Amino acid sequence: MILARFAPTARSKAFSLLRTVQYTHPPTCPCHGTLLTHPHHFAASASSLLDWSRSLATPVGSQREYAFEIATSNIRFGPGSTREVGMDFANLRAKKVIIITDKNIQRLAPMKTAVSALESAGVKYEIFSDVMVEPKDYSVKKAIEFCKRAKGDAYLAVGGGSVMDTAKMANLYTSFPEADFLDFVNAPLGKGLPITKALNPLVCIPTTAGTGSETTGTAIFDLADKKAKTGIAHRMLKPILGICDPLNTRSMPAAVHASTGLDVLCHALESYTAIPYTERSPPPTNPILRPTYQGANPISDVFSLKALQMTVKYLPRVVRDPDDWEAQSQMLLAAALAGVGFGNAGVHLCHAMSYPISGGNKGYKHRGYQVDHPIIPHGVSVAVTAPAVFKFTAASNPERHLAAAETFGVDISNARIEDAGELLSGALKEFLYNLGDQPQGIGELGYTRGDIQQLVEGTIPQRRVLMLAPNLDEDLERQRGELIKLFEDSLEY
Repeated sequence: MILARFAPTARSKAFSLLRTVQYTHPPTCPCHGTLLTHPHHFAASASSLLDWSRSLATPVGSQREYAFEIATSNIRFGPGSTREVGMDFANLRAKKVIIITDKNIQRLAPMKTAVSALESAGVKYEIFSDVMVEPKDYSVKKAIEFCKRAKGDAYLAVGGGSVMDTAKMANLYTSFPEADFLDFVNAPLGKGLPITKALNPLVCIPTTAGTGSETTGTAIFDLADKKAKTGIAHRMLKPILGICDPLNTRSMPAAVHASTGLDVLCHALESYTAIPYTERSPPPTNPILRPTYQGANPISDVFSLKALQMTVKYLPRVVRDPDDWEAQSQMLLAAALAGVGFGNAGVHLCHAMSYPISGGNKGYKHRGYQVDHPIIPHGVSVAVTAPAVFKFTAASNPERHLAAAETFGVDISNARIEDAGELLSGALKEFLYNLGDQPQGIGELGYTRGDIQQLVEGTIPQRRVLMLAPNLDEDLERQRGELIKLFEDSLEY
């Protein structure tokens, strides 16, 4: 029986039946009352059945999305793999490589190994090392101008997410030298124009286990005059290769391990709980216009859930013991897995709310960061609202939120679906507290109730991620009310 062939009324009844099955706990057949499957395995099977039925019932030309795509960089993982990068650029027949890094990484082993590899392969290079941690538009423009003068035909990023994102944008704007800086920036802060041609090859060597930027077509920065964080997202921005060498994360301080690991945590949780791709509308008029962030889908789910499981297991070990090389290696792998997950499914409320939190920093400087300016690390800014966010989103898909709570060690065998949000929120609070040195709410970042309206207005423009937020009202005024409540609940916990 194929639901797409049903008359509208019959199809509506069929969907209602599937939803009844989905939200019964333990799941029973609504007609016969018999147990359908083991509760612990139910969420995936019910969701898959519902998604399958929706996809069949949503033909080309309808008002909802009917397809998803998975796009990611090639990934090479293994200790010592940095030594191969010179051969990679020789194989590409690169004439001149622009290396992009920051002042701290420039003096450390990952950079020295990469430079040695290029020299051994006879590849010419020039270095830009003025990347700003948590980059701002003016620091990105500085990199762009350098790269326009240097005239390289390939790029190598050695560093964390700030370095990799800066490299992506430098590559983009040197390929479009006449473009205005806001042309490709996400709407409504920018014009959101599509990237219409292939860029020069970019290879990324991450030195942090967090952003997963080596796998994605996303680059994030601050618009300084607007005190807002935004970015550029397009498949053309993807690196051609991400070299994930566990030796390169060994120099990270514990504070950086913790904050970048929290980014992995939220990437995984948000992409796993994002709206299904079949609920996004309208579908693209041309497949080239399908957005980078598409909503949760069966392939992104696999990467996101695995990354969540690994982060819960290994991040506390990394923070407790700086010599736990196994845990560090597993966190680097988790970051890449989460990158594949969220790089295609997208993120939602934690990230949308984080942009005004970090962009409007009043002077907070996170412990353990060797920088000369105030900084709220990205992972901290996304995690600080997570307990409130996932308590709010749970009503959209309680089974997924229960599955996430179980990952943290919560016994869900007798849990009710209406408790899903409370259980996951409580698990997140405990996890963040036990990591140590984490702000227990945005109040510890310097924000008060008087700042909430400004934080909400800084969140509203983040449409490309807000559209993926489950349970968020589409009406703008009601949405403002929901965001006010989320920020209020995030002041302290």
